[in-house]
Amino acid sequence: MSREQWWAFASEGTRTGKLATVRANGAAHVAPIWFLLNEQDGHDEIVFNTGANTTKGKALRRDPRFSLCVDVAEPPYSYVIIQAEAVISEDLDESLVWATKLAARYMGEDKADAYGKRNAVPGELLVRGRITKVVAHADIAD
Repeated sequence: MSREQWWAFASEGTRTGKLATVRANGAAHVAPIWFLLNEQDGHDEIVFNTGANTTKGKALRRDPRFSLCVDVAEPPYSYVIIQAEAVISEDLDESLVWATKLAARYMGEDKADAYGKRNAVPGELLVRGRITKVVAHADIAD
C-alpha cells in the first residue's frame, strides 16, 4: 500500500490498534487502543492516551519503542503494522485536545467533550509516537 492507502485504511471508522510493548522482564505485552494518525513537522505520528501506571505506560517510559497493528479480520484480509518511538507528555492542555479528538473518532462528536475531559487528567499520559517504519498489505480480489 502507498502512504495514502495505509493512512486511510488505519484511519477508517473506529478501527482500534493493537499496541505491542515490552515488559520489564522482556515479555511482550499487547493491548487494544484508540489512536489517531497525525502529521507533525513533516513527520507521521501515532497519537494516543494511556495511564501512567498501566503496563503500556510503564513500558513506554522504560523503552519508547512500540509497534501497532491495525487489521481487518475478514476478507479481504488487510493490515498495517507501524513501528514508532514514543514521546510522552503529561501536559493537561495538550492531552485535552487529543483526548477530545480521540473520543470524537471512537465515541462520536456528541460525547467527545465528556470523554476528552475524563481522559485528560493527572495520571494519564499523552503518547505521540514518531513513525519509523510501516508494513502494509491489502488482499486484493481478482
